[in-house]
Amino acid sequence: MDAQEEFIGRMIILQSVQSILSIMLMISIGYALTSRGWFDEKASALLVKLVVKLSLPMLMMHDLMNNFNREKLIASAGGLLVPFLSIGFCYLLSFVAAALAKIPAGRQGVFRSMFFNSNTIFMGLPINHALFGETSIPYVLLYYIANTVYFWTFGVYEINKDGKNKYKKLFSLETAKEILSAPLVAFLLAILMIILGIKLPFFIMDTFRYIGNITAPISLMFVGITIHSIDFKNIRISKDMLVLFAGRFVVSPMSIILLTMFFPLPSLARDVFVIQAAMPVMTNAAIISKSYDADSEYVAIMIATTTIATLFVVPLYRTLLNQI
Repeated sequence: MDAQEEFIGRMIILQSVQSILSIMLMISIGYALTSRGWFDEKASALLVKLVVKLSLPMLMMHDLMNNFNREKLIASAGGLLVPFLSIGFCYLLSFVAAALAKIPAGRQGVFRSMFFNSNTIFMGLPINHALFGETSIPYVLLYYIANTVYFWTFGVYEINKDGKNKYKKLFSLETAKEILSAPLVAFLLAILMIILGIKLPFFIMDTFRYIGNITAPISLMFVGITIHSIDFKNIRISKDMLVLFAGRFVVSPMSIILLTMFFPLPSLARDVFVIQAAMPVMTNAAIISKSYDADSEYVAIMIATTTIATLFVVPLYRTLLNQI
């Protein structure tokens, strides 16, 4: 039995490594095509719009309605508590981290925002899909909800404090519009139809599946485009970078593991939440920083370095999750 368990463990690790290599290859394709002039800022913006406004909402509709019925949905609703508590804890801890790292004025807000929010869609979704398959998508979306709510409230509020255009309130109509993005609206619509027992015709669900399937590869190619845009000569290992790495790759995922000891979840939900929590800095942080005239270059460097680091961190957590 021990030999069989060891064999299964090795096969899982091998599968995880191959999944990561597949992810790295798709990121490399985005990087290579950008080098050849296929993608520029305009094309990059189009890819973001294609994913956020079209393919991701369709993916959510298809996978939720395909994997859940009313009973499963009610049973999994409690899973939202763990990511909400984890991200909230990391937000509070970001104040301590900023003080310990002695973050200068003008960067404290963006540092705190990067500390507790992760890239749940452009990195988290394709990585979880590669590691755990289609059944992981509903749990990816649960973490996405918590992450989205925190980013468009506390995250944006913190970034705004560093910018020159200080007009953003913590809770406002503008905040509500950002939270109610196309993916979240699709999520809520799918939930409503599941509760009411409404089923969409096969040809619509099939269309959702085909278009939704482009989400992961486009998301990963976009990561490659983002990495290509960074001037690595400007990157210097610093104390604040190391503290941010600790927040993203140690504090955030480990808080999920600790919380699931008190709030038990299915093993797949726990594993997905841990991987989501170990994702790099959210790409939207750079866009918001630029729009509020905060230090967007600092944010872009942190996005690039944490994105690259994720490719090495994920296999470690995948191995750890197999042991617990």
